[in-house]
Amino acid sequence: MAKTKTASGKILVKQVRSLSGRPGKHRRTIEALGLRYTQHAVVHDDTPAVRGMIQQVVHLVTVEPVQ
Repeated sequence: MAKTKTASGKILVKQVRSLSGRPGKHRRTIEALGLRYTQHAVVHDDTPAVRGMIQQVVHLVTVEPVQ
């Protein structure tokens, strides 16, 4: 995960791990990010709020800058 803001101000968040057996807090965070199933990807603005949500579930998602 990039530590600095991206040039475009957008990031691609992709769910790469299943939610099976995960705590409810992780499930709610993934839902708040707009992810529904494994390999689902969404584009978000690169904001501190989104980065905080990603940090809570960093073991379940990958993050890439959008060109």
